Amino acid sequence: MKQCNAVLTFAMLLGALLASGAARADVFHMDPGLTSLEMVPVGNPGNAADTRYATPGYGAVAYEYQIGKYEVTAGQYTEFLNAVAKTDAYWLYSTSMWSDYYAAKIQRSGSAGTYAYSVAADRANRPVHYVSWGAAARFANWLSNGQPTTGVQTLSTTEDGSYYVNGATSHTALTAVTRKPTATWVIPTEDEWYKAAYHKNDGVTGNYFDYPTSSDSVPSNDLVNPDPGNNANFQYSDIDYTIGSPYYRTNVGEFENSESPYNTFDQGGNLWEWNETAITGSSRGEKGGSWFNYSGNLAASDRGGHSSPGWGYGNLGFRVARVPEPGSITLLVCGAVAGLVWWRRRMYSSRSA
Repeated sequence: MKQCNAVLTFAMLLGALLASGAARADVFHMDPGLTSLEMVPVGNPGNAADTRYATPGYGAVAYEYQIGKYEVTAGQYTEFLNAVAKTDAYWLYSTSMWSDYYAAKIQRSGSAGTYAYSVAADRANRPVHYVSWGAAARFANWLSNGQPTTGVQTLSTTEDGSYYVNGATSHTALTAVTRKPTATWVIPTEDEWYKAAYHKNDGVTGNYFDYPTSSDSVPSNDLVNPDPGNNANFQYSDIDYTIGSPYYRTNVGEFENSESPYNTFDQGGNLWEWNETAITGSSRGEKGGSWFNYSGNLAASDRGGHSSPGWGYGNLGFRVARVPEPGSITLLVCGAVAGLVWWRRRMYSSRSA
């Protein structure tokens, strides 16, 4: 019990320290007109895997967790850059974020040590791209560390937290990075991503939809008012890859009927999304297809692709997840221990009477 009291005391002191610390960014409460980072719960812990396309299958997750309702936006990522990339030691910014025709239009000004970042208003609510897996892991660490605004990338901002990256930039080094046991904010594993996208949210079953739009039917890619049922941002034809969707990247959630059973949007289309799973060699997994891909890439049957984790790509973004906090687990254990002690004392007292 003394250990539990110590945990509670530490948690209160940590909370007070964070509350009195330096100013922090807040992607959870963005300025008016900008999409805030919003999470949705994924329940049914212990659900069965989808074994239709592989053995032992995908989508089985033993715990409750949360996942981003939307992909991380250019506006949110700009907040991150201004918080920790005044020097940008580990390549969180790519010039393609500004120069590419389809770019997020995040512009960098100043020189190393005084870099500042801004995003075009009409691109701020679209998903950010040209973000490497390493940069996405650093974004997760930044959330884990309370969104500090020191301007630099250190162990207390981006280099430690849910992932110990500590300066890693090569494909090999980033593929070797693993989720720490104390992790909170993370890049979802393939199973976490797959469950949120396809599981029917009907208990601990192995029931899954074919598409992440709560449907077994190929979605439409029409964006009209009102939206048709079951739609997503992708290229409808698999014949002409030079065209892509007429919408390119759209504001997150703009395809209103792309909602999964767990209330996520755009897990099919808009951008491919990094997941945490390391692939043989020096690469990380990606799922969901993009505006440039056809409908088959959105389907549960598509195993997705994989890319080198030290590079960012024009058709690849990410969303974050939040796994059970170790502090919450500790408190539950402490409560269980206290309950057991009380029960044993009660039983001993009744037997002695």
